[in-house]
Amino acid sequence: MTEWNRRTFLKSTAAAAGLAAVPGARALSAEHLAASQGHWSKLSLDDPLGVRDTFPVTKELAYLNTASVGPLAIPVRDALTAYAEEKMLYRDPGSRRAALERARRRFASLFGADPEEIALLFSTSDGENLVANAIDWRPGDNVVIDELHFTTAFVVFRELEKRAGVELRIVPPVDGRARPEDYAARTDGRTRLISVAWVSNRNGYRHDLPTLAEIAHARGGYLFADAIQAFGTFPTDLHAEGVDFACGNGYKWLFADFGCAPFYVRREHIEWMSPDRFGHGQVAETLPNHEYRLKDTAAKFEYANTSYGAVAAMDAALEFIAGVGLDRVAEHTHALAAELRKGAVDLGMELFTPPRNPSPIVSFYHGLEPDALSDALTAAGVRFTFQEQGRLLRAAVAMFNNREDVDRLLGVIARMV
Repeated sequence: MTEWNRRTFLKSTAAAAGLAAVPGARALSAEHLAASQGHWSKLSLDDPLGVRDTFPVTKELAYLNTASVGPLAIPVRDALTAYAEEKMLYRDPGSRRAALERARRRFASLFGADPEEIALLFSTSDGENLVANAIDWRPGDNVVIDELHFTTAFVVFRELEKRAGVELRIVPPVDGRARPEDYAARTDGRTRLISVAWVSNRNGYRHDLPTLAEIAHARGGYLFADAIQAFGTFPTDLHAEGVDFACGNGYKWLFADFGCAPFYVRREHIEWMSPDRFGHGQVAETLPNHEYRLKDTAAKFEYANTSYGAVAAMDAALEFIAGVGLDRVAEHTHALAAELRKGAVDLGMELFTPPRNPSPIVSFYHGLEPDALSDALTAAGVRFTFQEQGRLLRAAVAMFNNREDVDRLLGVIARMV
């Protein structure tokens, strides 16, 4: 048994319980804490959530790279196969539209929205572009983002600066956090939008959306969340979060595929938001003289034929995730991420991820020669991501990961320091 496996479950439970002090994290009742202790006392078992056999990648790899691309689960593979067979044999073409509407309803139910507030786009970037292009910008308006945001936001809003004379204000991180007070200091009466990566792809920092929503709304602005690293990692209610718009994609923590990106638009914004492109998919009614009435739900942003294979994958993935339970997923992965953070610190690594951060992503500066570390981890069957020219190692623990996967990563580093 390795040094990492010898840690007591009480330390793990304390890490899990510590999440209750983090804004946005679910508080643990006495009963829940007792259940958590029982769960973590068994964490050395191979399959804490009973899902590893559903992810064949676990038989070969310590796959700690879901923040990049999540592997397919067997039910999702089966749904893609069934879609391909239907398209090949043309037995039930109506099943494609049925899967789209079913996926819309499943997503809304799982994440606290109404089906009418959900569009299924092609990418997360589509959502951010839709919001940016729908706002009636005036020269001198501003948008506030932070340095932990994904690249798309910088591209979108730098182009907006050139096109519309809008000022981009960027919040620097402090100790791995983009602090709400720093957002508040950069907003004013001309702030039309705050845009954040709800969970940062860089270090897993998780924003407190209700607080940011209050800041944006107090100035008459809106809040957009890039949720690609958030959807599927913790239970949430989009209505309660206060966010105006949120978009993610299926290929990471939803364990679906590329090409199906759920886009949430708070009901009160659907009427005034105009699509930034148009097509037959938006038509609700055909009128005389080639006139049309467009849909009056978020589906009005679905301007063309969707990627039905990706939708079939999303439908199956959402059903699977709902069966596992997002509360169980969060409890397991967030506490395992806390163990990974502690293990990295014990080895002398410098964390980029803040302590007690309620997300499954952990980033740290390893201080080793990147090529040598990459070769060693690859030889050990560990999948991860390097950032910042190899200086920063990002690991992501998913529902199928266990303590042995984390041990394998830390064990390789321990032999090299």
